[in-house]
Amino acid sequence: MSIGNAYPDQSERLRAVDPKRDVLSSDDQQHWLTIADQLAARLAESAVERDRLGGHASFERELIRDSGLLTLAVPTEYGGQGQPWSLVYQVVRRLARVDSALAHVFAFHHLQVGSVLLYGNQHQQQRLLAATAQEHLFWGNTLNPLDKRTVATERDGGGFILQGKKGFCSGAKGSDYLTVSAWHEPTQSLVIAALPTHRPGITVHDDWDAIGQRQTDSGTVSFEQVEVLEREVLLPPGFAWSPPAQFRACLAQLVLVNLYVGIAEGAFEEAKRFTLEHGRPWLASDAAQAQDDPYLQRHFGELWVKLRSAQVLADIAGDIAQRHFVKRTAISAENRGEAAIAIAEAKVVAHQAALDASSRLFDIAGARATARPLGLDRFWRNARTHTLHDPMDYKIRDLGRWALLDQYPVPTSYS
Repeated sequence: MSIGNAYPDQSERLRAVDPKRDVLSSDDQQHWLTIADQLAARLAESAVERDRLGGHASFERELIRDSGLLTLAVPTEYGGQGQPWSLVYQVVRRLARVDSALAHVFAFHHLQVGSVLLYGNQHQQQRLLAATAQEHLFWGNTLNPLDKRTVATERDGGGFILQGKKGFCSGAKGSDYLTVSAWHEPTQSLVIAALPTHRPGITVHDDWDAIGQRQTDSGTVSFEQVEVLEREVLLPPGFAWSPPAQFRACLAQLVLVNLYVGIAEGAFEEAKRFTLEHGRPWLASDAAQAQDDPYLQRHFGELWVKLRSAQVLADIAGDIAQRHFVKRTAISAENRGEAAIAIAEAKVVAHQAALDASSRLFDIAGARATARPLGLDRFWRNARTHTLHDPMDYKIRDLGRWALLDQYPVPTSYS
């Protein structure tokens, strides 16, 4: 079955996630969490089948667009909802419970909005974010600093010409705008720009084929003599990276934290549902029902502690990140360091919770839970794929340096 034809009545699609702006004000956070839950319910209807098929979830991405949630992080002065990052991450988590791939795409859209706010000048923010709010634009990412295959050379009349390829470009396919990084050889530094995805010379390749996160559209983007106008450059080459510019890594790392927490929550709920609805006590057990088995109760108790720890630390980190993000150009090195430590703490625990919950789900549910139609393996595959984003050993090292020497993490694209 084609996923694009899963809901043939397009009027049903438009009714599926109704923001109800005439009922509740846009600054009511509970309202937006309700919208997120409605959207998650729609995504859950096809999540298992879409995970099996992989590829681009065009229909479901339109559900996200129609929900109004793409404007959450856009400031009110540009026509957006002006909601805090702590709320954006709560939405990411709720979507990730059922579909961590599309939660990833949604989160990376907001990461690019944050990038414009941290990198762009006032005119760029007005132009790009007002259009994002008015037209419900979907942003994708080709800002991968480790991949230097795309090179920027000076363009006659100002700006640059881009040539090369980028990998791991999450959300690029189906997007309207991209943040782009390119390597500038003369200054040995990056150029960062915001470009329309359909700019001549940009090709988004449908070549993402991982074991998990199968619909994040994280494949390759190639640039063939792509023109970048001077006004489209968010950060020029040779720019001295300041704490506000370096704060983007904090926003990005918190995306991962909340994806992991959402996956852990989803796996935990599936284990609980399976136990209560289909569980059978083992033949050597004295329990009359699976939920009364002390060994299963131990599994749930241990997972609950890990999950609650991850949730609490993620919430604390989200609040700290929001408190400092609103300072924008006044973000200090200490502000960034405080956020980076809180995020590292949350990430280590969330990483462990996601892998443990998604694996132990099968210890709890037993052999029948491996039936392919249930798709319960997607939680582990998604967690295992995404937790390889950057090595956990270095997060723990950073926390060790903080605990022992009071040293904040060295600012990088991953810390």
